Amino acid sequence: MKKIIITDAVDKKCAAVFEAGGFEVKYQPGISRNEIKKIIPVYNGLIVRSETQVDSELISLMNNMEVIGRAGTGVDNIDVDAATRKGILVMNTPGGNTISTAEHTMALMVSMCRNIAQANQSMRSGKWDRKTYKGTELHSKTLGIIGLGKIGREVAIRSKAFGMNVIAFDPVVSGDLANKLEVDLVDLNKVFEKSDIITVHVPLNDDTRYLISANTLQKCKDGVKIINCARGGIINETDLISALDSGKVSAAAFDVYETEPPDFSGRLINHPKVVATPHLGASTEEAQEKVAIQIAEQVIELFQKKSARGIVNAAAIEVESDNQITPYVRLAENIGILHSQIIRGQLKQININFSGDLLHSAATLITASFLKGFLSRKLSESVNLINAPYLAKEIGIVINEIKTGANSSYTNLLSVECETDRGNRLLEGTVFGNNELRIVNIDSYHLELKPEGHMLFYYNLDKPGMLATVGKALAEADINIAGLSLGRLEAGKEALTIINTDSEIDQKVLNRISAIKGVKDIQKVKI
Repeated sequence: MKKIIITDAVDKKCAAVFEAGGFEVKYQPGISRNEIKKIIPVYNGLIVRSETQVDSELISLMNNMEVIGRAGTGVDNIDVDAATRKGILVMNTPGGNTISTAEHTMALMVSMCRNIAQANQSMRSGKWDRKTYKGTELHSKTLGIIGLGKIGREVAIRSKAFGMNVIAFDPVVSGDLANKLEVDLVDLNKVFEKSDIITVHVPLNDDTRYLISANTLQKCKDGVKIINCARGGIINETDLISALDSGKVSAAAFDVYETEPPDFSGRLINHPKVVATPHLGASTEEAQEKVAIQIAEQVIELFQKKSARGIVNAAAIEVESDNQITPYVRLAENIGILHSQIIRGQLKQININFSGDLLHSAATLITASFLKGFLSRKLSESVNLINAPYLAKEIGIVINEIKTGANSSYTNLLSVECETDRGNRLLEGTVFGNNELRIVNIDSYHLELKPEGHMLFYYNLDKPGMLATVGKALAEADINIAGLSLGRLEAGKEALTIINTDSEIDQKVLNRISAIKGVKDIQKVKI
């Protein structure tokens, strides 16, 4: 009989499902870490939410553990790499909070537009103040959705029912999917320029941090309204407060914050134009019950060998035992991360060319790894090797796989071309020796790039002194150069330069380099 321990406040129906399935269950939310460490060696399954920190120390004590289940989407509190090395499966419940978060977004939207929270507080203080709290209708307003993943799509469906015009920015969602939702896909600037209300549903990363800031708010209509039920840090809270004070933003609704819990004495929480809730997006009885039952059913199905739903690292465990293919899987993921940051425009198709017998034998896995890297920068959902192909299909990404013989220069060469409405980008990579990942071609510029850490991409005139001038700007900002890759099509013409740096390059330094005569198309990239 398999033994399961539940250490967080997961809905009790989770334990009931396990018991009905004939499992031995210990339901002990709030158990101390020291007690967990004492008893964890005998258990086959661990179920948590976000309270238990399943780190490498705890995992090292798991002598019989087969699966760690998270009753929710994120696995930030689980050391997935440590679990993978130990051969333990990590499982989550993707999609369990989609409806609850979408509904909370709508609740905040209505509350914000009709001043529900403020009017309620006024009534409780004994006032009958109808004039102050005159609202605005949702009908016929333009809603701009940034991120058309699962939650963004559910918000679009509900907003259409209110009679809203819905536009969206999402560079990887297909036009066909948008058409089915009756949503117009536009570029990001159009979302800022055309929207009466803007809601964000994207992950937090280097590309989306402070996506809404003083600079982008200036592009918006006067009186725009802003909602964030995604991640704290996507909106610059200081800039938003200034925009609320000036009237540029007429109202805002927040469920997530740059620091959680936030500063309760701060101006954002106490601003009269802000509706604030304490990260309640997934906090509904239905959502918590749903993920509790779902994680129990998934673990039972896994043990009964009926299916393997929601597994985050199954393919990774398989890969770890194959020393030949492992570096190419990592290469594919890194190429995906790079492509997600350097492409411009709306994605139309991805062409993946596998050159060499080794890549032919693992084409499915390599494609999944590329998509994992690519989509992890684009979607708010948790992306892994198992669900990446499904998520890509769901949003209409077209994948064209091609297998060719060995390249004349490389025994195994992975080529990935992303076609967009603003042109194509090509990245080609291989592995030197046993573990040296290299990008060897970018848009016909031949070079040797280590795809790791912080990188600066730019094009420049191929003439003496260009690199020295850029290097001087980095040195004066105390940014150390860790590596350099150069490629050119013809001497004296245009060259592609990529600089690996030991630290991130801030916008001020980027602006300074952009001002150098002969330098253009600067992009900072991070893996």
